[in-house]
Amino acid sequence: MKIVFATNNQHKLEEVRQILGNSIEVLSLNDIGCNADIPETGTTLEENARQKAEYIWQHYHCSVFADDTGLEVNALNGAPGIYSARYASLENLDKLEGLDNLDNLANLDKSHDSEANMSRLLRELGENNNRKARFRTVIALIQKKDICPCGCTSIKQEHLFEGIVEGEITRARSGSHGFGYDPIFRPDGYDMTFAELGEEVKNQISHRARATQKLADYLLNRI
Repeated sequence: MKIVFATNNQHKLEEVRQILGNSIEVLSLNDIGCNADIPETGTTLEENARQKAEYIWQHYHCSVFADDTGLEVNALNGAPGIYSARYASLENLDKLEGLDNLDNLANLDKSHDSEANMSRLLRELGENNNRKARFRTVIALIQKKDICPCGCTSIKQEHLFEGIVEGEITRARSGSHGFGYDPIFRPDGYDMTFAELGEEVKNQISHRARATQKLADYLLNRI
């Protein structure tokens, strides 16, 4: 089975390929020749994931899944949430004025500066003792389902899969593995951050691992 993962993020791509294994060939956007700046203007993880998958479905007519992930920090009222990847660049807006206006999202710096994102998050938490947080990933899958034995008639099927891992934000970076906020996120039940645990452990317990495992269970049952 071949399926497109609507990303060119090599970290995410390798992580998902390891989880799905050899039974499913996962293609990147680069593999299908897609260099478009796919819109992400939703107000929820679910909307963003669906939007990315729908774009590939409409333009390339292939089975596809897309994900969106957010770090939700209790003391920050769920921030950075859907803005996790570009959290630091939001500071370039005047006190986030107009953030609810989706037109302003196009003006944001789309570079994913992990160091800057972590610095902002740690600065905003400061000495707050409430460090509880969770990572949440939503995967949107779009596939064609033949409803005629000869394949002449088909319908579009859509599914959502969610993965959550609870944890806390550390007071300083620790570890050199992983990406994004991994050096400052310690999952519940562990005394190390994602960046210290390494890929093998992270790929068993992470938010993306849990959502991807649900996706894998669904797909593998249909091979």
